[in-house]
Parts: sequence; structure tokens; C-alpha cells
Amino acid sequence: MLMPDFPLIDAHIHLYDSARLSYSWMQQAPALLGRHLLPEFDAACDAVQVEKVVFVEVAADPGLHLDEAGFIDGLAREEPRIAAMVAHAPLEKGAFVEADLVALAEHKSLRGIRRLIQSEADPAFCLEPDFIAGVRLLAKYGLSFDLCIKHWQMTHAIELVRRCPEVIFILDHIGKPGIRFGFREPWWSELRELAFLPNVYCKMSGVITEADPNAWTPQIIRPYVEHVIACFGFGRTMFGSDWTVSTLTHPYPLWIEILDEILHGCSDAELRAFYRDTAAKAYRLDG
Repeated sequence: MLMPDFPLIDAHIHLYDSARLSYSWMQQAPALLGRHLLPEFDAACDAVQVEKVVFVEVAADPGLHLDEAGFIDGLAREEPRIAAMVAHAPLEKGAFVEADLVALAEHKSLRGIRRLIQSEADPAFCLEPDFIAGVRLLAKYGLSFDLCIKHWQMTHAIELVRRCPEVIFILDHIGKPGIRFGFREPWWSELRELAFLPNVYCKMSGVITEADPNAWTPQIIRPYVEHVIACFGFGRTMFGSDWTVSTLTHPYPLWIEILDEILHGCSDAELRAFYRDTAAKAYRLDG
């Protein structure tokens, strides 16, 4: 029997139709192309009960972020299970990104912004003055920032968070540690340092993706999951699947099964925080 025994909130899914908008990066992962909306998500969930989802932008081609947001907000108006949208905005525009934020703020489902950092070769990209100015603007609109980085960018990400104390940050995919290479440090220590900052949450998502797809086991994954919870606690750690990217390495229920094994013995309150309450708080799903 799958855990949890109550409907959960998935804090990180991608919904899209690649025939509608262009996602050039998917040419490197053609299995992701196609129509992947709520009916397909429901089929992937199988027996797992998901009550609400948080849509996270899918890195549509440049210039399409407003179209993507409009499409998703339209879906959310028809299907209340899409409880929040994290849209893209080119925050590197600094003060000039405000026009994008004004347009995005028209969408009722908008709760946060993600501008991918993981693809930037310069680890100091996120500390450019214009980028910091763009991130700081999010507080004016009551928006959080989804922080999507790789482990080698963590030092600069910590400094970004320090410079923007008025913004709520949500770390995607536990900061993408080098699990497939057996690396723990410096991610291990830096995650603890990041967790000391009170305006940061962490998503337990995309973890299997960072392991060797041909050699990973639950035992390899376990210490990373346990370390995240030790650093952030259940009050700042939330469940996410990273569907559809997750389908490249594992079916949806398997992630639940692995977490079931790792979290065995946790209290009902801790499990409800992890699977529901923390996401609801971070993304203001009841407001």
C-alpha cells in the first residue's frame, strides 16, 4: 500500500503541449515531447491521490513565457487542482522586468517566479546587479522565487538569498547534488548553511534524476533525503515529483514508495507537513 493515506499536494509538476509552444531543450530528451496535461498526469499517478499541484514553468523558448503563463492560468480556472503557478520572468532585465511582472500578476494562479540558474555557466550570474534587482522586485508583488541550481552554484545562491531577505526562496530539487558521482561535499555543508536562512524552503523533488540512472538504489538516495530533512525540518521541506522530467528515470509511484521507506516511523503531523502543509504555506494555496 502506498503512503501517504491522505491526498497530497505535489509542489512541482510541468504541464505543457509541445505542439502548442516550443521547448527547444526537449530535443535533447525527445521522450518528453507531446501533450502532458492533467489527464496524462492522472494516468501517471496511478493509485497515488494528488489533491493539488503547483505548476512550474517549463523553460519555453525565449519570448513565450507570457503565452505559457496565460495558457496555464486558463487551465487553472477550469481545473482548481492546479492550485498555483510558478511562471518564468527574465529577472536579469533588472528594473525593466517589472513590465513582465505586471502582466503576469493578472493571472490569479500566479504565486512565484522561476528564472533558471542551473543552465548558466558563470556561477556568479545570479549575483549580477540587474539579476538581484529583478529578484528583489518579487517582494513588491508578493511572489516567491524558485531557486533552480546545480550543486556547484550553491555558494553564489546562498549569497543571493542573503542579499534578498524580503523574498521567499524555494530550492528546487534539493540543489541538485552530484549523487551520480558520489559527491556529498561541498553540497552537504552548503545546504546546511542555506537552511540557516529563514526565508528558504526546500523541495524534495528531482532527487532520483541526479543519481546514476543505471546504478541507483534507494540506499544511495536515502542519506540525501535524510540530510535535507535534518537541515530544513518538515516545516520547510515539501514533496514534489518533477513530473514529467521524472519519467525519464522512474514512474511516479516509485518516488512515493522510496519516500515511504525512508520516512517510515515519522509522525502523522510530520508526514502531513511534508506532503501537504508546507507546500500550502510556501505557495499560499489557501489565500
